[in-house]
Amino acid sequence: MTELNYQELLAENRQLIAENSRLRKRVEALEAQVRQLSEALQASQRAEKRQAAPFSKGPPSATPKRPGRKPGEQYGPKAHREPPPHIDEVYDAPLPDACPNCGGTLEETAVASQYQTEIPRQPIYREFHVHLGICPNCGQCHQGRHELQTSDALGAAASQLGPEAQAAAVVLNKQAGLSYGKIARIFQDLFGISISRGGIAQTVLRAAERCQQTYEDIRVAVSQSPTVTPDETGWRVGGVLNWMHVLVGNTATCFQIDKHRGAEVAAGVLGWDYSGVLTHDGWASYDRFEHAMHQQCLAHALRRARELRDAASGRGAEFPRHVIDLLQDALECRDLYRAGLVLPEGLDAAALEFVGELDTLTSRPHSNPDQARFARHLSNHLWDWFTFLLLPEADATNYKAEQALRGPIVNRKVWGGNRTDNGKKAQSILSSVLATCGQQAQPVVDFFSRTLRGLCPPLFKTDGGGR
Repeated sequence: MTELNYQELLAENRQLIAENSRLRKRVEALEAQVRQLSEALQASQRAEKRQAAPFSKGPPSATPKRPGRKPGEQYGPKAHREPPPHIDEVYDAPLPDACPNCGGTLEETAVASQYQTEIPRQPIYREFHVHLGICPNCGQCHQGRHELQTSDALGAAASQLGPEAQAAAVVLNKQAGLSYGKIARIFQDLFGISISRGGIAQTVLRAAERCQQTYEDIRVAVSQSPTVTPDETGWRVGGVLNWMHVLVGNTATCFQIDKHRGAEVAAGVLGWDYSGVLTHDGWASYDRFEHAMHQQCLAHALRRARELRDAASGRGAEFPRHVIDLLQDALECRDLYRAGLVLPEGLDAAALEFVGELDTLTSRPHSNPDQARFARHLSNHLWDWFTFLLLPEADATNYKAEQALRGPIVNRKVWGGNRTDNGKKAQSILSSVLATCGQQAQPVVDFFSRTLRGLCPPLFKTDGGGR
C-alpha cells in the first residue's frame, strides 16, 4: 500500500467517525424529542379523562342526537304525578264573567279537578317547657326531654334548629355538595330561617358525632360482605394531599380519608385475612390481600387495550385487538349465564378456556414496549381476570366503587376537600351513612333527623351481609 492510499483511507476514516458521532447525537436528540412528545400525549389523554366540567371535551356536535328516549314499543310507561293522598287546601277557579273572544255569556258545563304539591315555606316555631328537678337523695340535677329535642342546652344556647332542618343542612352539604354559604342563603330565601355558615358547620360535625356508632356498624358490615369493591381518589385536608378510600360491600359502603394511599387503610376495615372477593383496578397494593380472591377490573383492561389498538397500525394492533375480543367474549358468556342459556359448569369450563387463550396471547414476544408492559400485567393476573365466571355473584368491574366516589368527587370540585381533621372525620362518617342509606333504601333526611334526636334508628341488620 502506497503512502498516498494510506493517507486517503485515514482521512476517510476520520470523516466516517465524525459523521457517526454527528448521527449518534442526532439520534439521541430525536429519542429525547420522542420521549417528550410521548409524555405530552399521555398527559393530554389523562387531562381528557379528568375533565374539569361536563361537556368540556370540545364544542357541541353539529348534528346532535335528539334528547330523551326513543319512541316505540320499548319506550315504557310515561311518568305522571299521581293525585295527592290528602287535600290540605281547596281553591275555586271560576269562569270569567264573559267570553274573552266575543264577550258573550258563558254557560258552565262541568267542574274539573287539578292538583298541586307545594313545599311549605312557613317555618314552625316550637317552644319546649323543660321541667327541671333535683334528687333529694343524691343532689343530682335532672331535666325533662321531649323526643323532638336535639339537645339539652338551655340559656344562651336554648334557641336551636329543629331536627328536620339540621338533617336537611347535612344532606344539602354532603349529598348535594352545596357550600355552607349557599345553604344559609337557601334557608333564608325559602323559609325565612336565619343561620350562619358556622352554625351549619357545627350542625354537620354534630351529625357525624351522633352517627359514630352507625359508622362502626357499617365497617363491620363491609368486613363481613362476601364481595367488596375498593377504590381511592385524592382528597385535600387543609390543603395537604390525602386519599379518600371507599369499600363497597353488598349491604353497606364505608368511606375513610387517610394520609396514606396504601392497602393498610382497607385492611383496617377488612383485616388482612379477608377471604371474600375483591374487585379492583390494577393497583398492585390490593394484591397484598393474600387470602382474598381477586377480580381485576375488565373495564380498565378494555380501556387500556383500546388505547393501544388506536395507537398502533397494521399488525401492531393485533395483540390489543385479540385481548379486546377475548375479554368481551368472557362478558358475553356471563350475560348468557344470567339469561339462563349457560349452566354453572359451562362457566367453569369457559373460564379455563379463556385463561388458556390469554396465557397464549401474553406469552408471545412484543416489540412495542407499551404492549409488552400490558402483556406482563395481564399475565401476572391470569386467573384474576375471570373470577366473575367462577363466582357469578362477583362483579367484573369496579364500577360500584367508582360510582360511590362520584358524589364526593363532584363535591370536591365545589369546596376542594376539608379544612380540618374533624371535618375529614365527619366527611368519612357522613359519606358512609349517605351511601349505605341508598343501599338500604332508607330516607336520609328521616334517618339523620331521628339520629340527631338521639333515637338511634337501625340502618340495617348487621348480620345481613355475612360471609
